[in-house]
Amino acid sequence: NLHLSITNIGLYLMIGGFIILVSSILATNYNKLVSNNWSIAQESLYVTIHGIVTNQINAKNGQIYFPFIYTLFIFILINNLIGMIPYSFASTGHFALTFALSFTIVLGATILGFQKHGLKFFSLLVPAGCPLALLPLLVTIELISYLARNVSLGLRLAANITAGHMLLSILSGFVYNIMNSGIIFFVIGLIPLVFIIA
Repeated sequence: NLHLSITNIGLYLMIGGFIILVSSILATNYNKLVSNNWSIAQESLYVTIHGIVTNQINAKNGQIYFPFIYTLFIFILINNLIGMIPYSFASTGHFALTFALSFTIVLGATILGFQKHGLKFFSLLVPAGCPLALLPLLVTIELISYLARNVSLGLRLAANITAGHMLLSILSGFVYNIMNSGIIFFVIGLIPLVFIIA
């Protein structure tokens, strides 16, 4: 008895995936001499993120990790923009999604670190110039700090999206109450309404 149901997060993730697919198809140049607007927008986004990645890592490793970072950026960007549409669901405001993303990224980085550096990877947990007597305490603190990245990365994204939606909801309710108070307040309420919509 397998029961499959589509939840809000599943539906909006499918919508986000569909938007990413359609925008990628529209951005295909088909070897034309002059690119269309979709292609120019996608190429400028690609070049910008590629420059950031290669500057932050280095040219060789940046090329290896760039496809993953670019895909992750586009995924989060599109799902955040979907969340800006009124009465829609922000999937990146859901803790399950952001924790899953952050956990898999930190786990993948740890596995890559072990694969590349072997047991020297544990030197990450030992601060430079650490006295031998403080080593057990500092290694424990660094290990907790390393593991806490899972929680902090997921929590920050979800909390920022949720806080933004709550703020818009509170301000919208406030403007609605002002505009309901009479014709003069209706006109005055148009000013904050413009700022909320913008």
